[in-house]
Amino acid sequence: MVSYMALIVGEDDGGNLFTPQQYEEYKRRVVPMRMQNRLYVSFGAPGGIDCKAIGPESPCFCTHRYKQHQTELEEVPTQRPLLLPCRVQGCVCSEYQYVPHMGSRPVRCSCKHLPQDHAASSGHPCTRCSCPGFRSPSVCGCGQPYSAHRTLVESREERQARGAALGWDVPYAAMGGITGYSSLMDGYLRVAP
Repeated sequence: MVSYMALIVGEDDGGNLFTPQQYEEYKRRVVPMRMQNRLYVSFGAPGGIDCKAIGPESPCFCTHRYKQHQTELEEVPTQRPLLLPCRVQGCVCSEYQYVPHMGSRPVRCSCKHLPQDHAASSGHPCTRCSCPGFRSPSVCGCGQPYSAHRTLVESREERQARGAALGWDVPYAAMGGITGYSSLMDGYLRVAP
């Protein structure tokens, strides 16, 4: 039960295991909201496939994970783009932006520096040189350079309208674009209905 509880609660318990009563109250309050207002997050070139489905452990330029950002909303706003600020105390990141990887390594910018050497602010200027923003010359498996890709945050209705997979409704925290086991593969390898 504890492993499922960790998946559902995430970091909402502040590191202290809920009592059975607190857990039941938490599920009663939070699970319906997650089912109704799930945010689907992916990384890809606009108009193309979802090259990467964002999950709880996906990194952001601020060096924190997707699950450490605001991943749940009581009501999905109509404004776009949806910004998911980091919830880590002291972090200035105002929106989740996926750090692309080739295999297990993050791609480098054309200035040769790593993503963590670029500021978490808009455009991601380099903190080690005069590079105005993170631009990687590396090419994704879809054939487009990573600099042509964007992090997309969308509602269930928006995702359904563009014909992307929705998967099952699950009560787990920070699922992002993970809709099934095949979501863990890069987009060009994924077999999606």
